[in-house]
Amino acid sequence: MDQPEIFDRQLRRVRRDRAAPGFADHAFLIEHMADELVERLAMVKREFGRMLLLGCHDGRLAAKFAAPGRQVVQADAGFAFARMAGGVQCDEDRLPFADGSFDLVVSAGVLDSVNDLPGSLALIRRILRPDGLFLGAFTGAGSLGWLKSAMLAADSATSGGAVPRIHPQIDVRSAGDLLSRAGFALQVADGERLDVGYGDPVRLIHDLRGMAATNMLAQRSRRATGRRWLTQIFSQFQDAAGPAGRLREAFEIVYLTGWSPAPDQPKPARRGSATASLAEALRKKD
Repeated sequence: MDQPEIFDRQLRRVRRDRAAPGFADHAFLIEHMADELVERLAMVKREFGRMLLLGCHDGRLAAKFAAPGRQVVQADAGFAFARMAGGVQCDEDRLPFADGSFDLVVSAGVLDSVNDLPGSLALIRRILRPDGLFLGAFTGAGSLGWLKSAMLAADSATSGGAVPRIHPQIDVRSAGDLLSRAGFALQVADGERLDVGYGDPVRLIHDLRGMAATNMLAQRSRRATGRRWLTQIFSQFQDAAGPAGRLREAFEIVYLTGWSPAPDQPKPARRGSATASLAEALRKKD
């Protein structure tokens, strides 16, 4: 039997289509992720001739990864984004590309809302040629701490209980485990905290909506927010912002790096093969 899906695929496409026309006004977080991935790619001293940009948004990210002799293929789960970028519309866990099609796959800001993330990572590894590189980034566990607590308080005050409004998020350790499970070699998962200042909670909600990052859970609540709910959100904001009238919301970004296995890649040392004691080395340094 099919596994139940966390995200509503159709609603996810609708959210992305809705965000497409005004994405430029809310692109800061996705562009930050892409810029960081560009820096990481620059440290790799080799050429990548054919690249897939998975989650291309409105096409603005492709220019960041352009290089002489590099073909950049773009894909997005949203029809409007794919059309704007001249790319392919597809879900990340249902990729229509042949095995070994790319030297490089890059994804910024979309893998956290994929129904089958382990399957998506396995597909990414398969479409990479041997010794091909995957670079990914998405918002992870610990993000939107203030908004989560404010919505919980507003729901409790207006509906009498918690309402699922933000999907489960992945932490760095779990992300690293998923890379290993997908069969990547030399995998690395690390994180970064980005604090963004807001003088208005509505602006934060508009940014999330403009990035296509609002609720798309398959079992999402049908309860309306309404004026009372928003009044509670503003009250929570005023309490948190204090006299300055401004708070900083956190975005925890998870970065992934993995290589498609190849026979001539460096291999980690076999467990227990070390010939020197770390404790002895530290003792000598002291």
